[in-house]
Amino acid sequence: MKAFIFDLNGTMVNDMPYHTRAWFNLLNNDLGGNFTWEEVKPQMYGKNAEVLVRMFGPDRFTAEEMNRISVEKELKYQKEFFPSLALVIGLHDFLEKTHQKGIPMAIGTAAIPINIDFVLDNLNIRHYFTAIVSADDVTFSKPNPETFLKAAALLGVDPADCIVFEDVPKGAETAANAGMKTVIITTTHQPEEFEHFSNILRFAPDFNDDFIKRLVGD
Repeated sequence: MKAFIFDLNGTMVNDMPYHTRAWFNLLNNDLGGNFTWEEVKPQMYGKNAEVLVRMFGPDRFTAEEMNRISVEKELKYQKEFFPSLALVIGLHDFLEKTHQKGIPMAIGTAAIPINIDFVLDNLNIRHYFTAIVSADDVTFSKPNPETFLKAAALLGVDPADCIVFEDVPKGAETAANAGMKTVIITTTHQPEEFEHFSNILRFAPDFNDDFIKRLVGD
């Protein structure tokens, strides 16, 4: 493979429970919803405005209101997660070895820029990535392949020559729609939740997995 594309939340940092908790509290306590944790968790993909539409329908909020709610949610998430902010085990070494081998890397995420900056700058890893595709950079979010296809184009690599690192079924679906193979980091979902996908190379709990290490010749 000629390039790696990383999802951010749940893949590079194990923060999906914090996102889900921030949404759960916001949807129920601030916005008057009555959702269970089990109802909220499967909606943790795509742009924040899309989450609000899926939960409340298309007519509840204006675009301006959704932008404001989105920022409020992310600030809640950042405040709670910051004390635990860390890369998934083994990822820093993997990034460094990949960088030394000259293999280009990109981030393809539905996160908004303030969350990407929160992770990359606090962990000082921005220099590893040639391209970053955020929610603000695409018209259609996951599982539409636009995010990963744009990342591959920015890297100058054919989609078939990319491996995507993901953590959720919608991410695996996005990779499949882009014609890419994927490695699933099982921070958020278990292998049985991906049974209908044929593009998965490996399930791994973290980046210390031997298969992942061999991708860069370790």
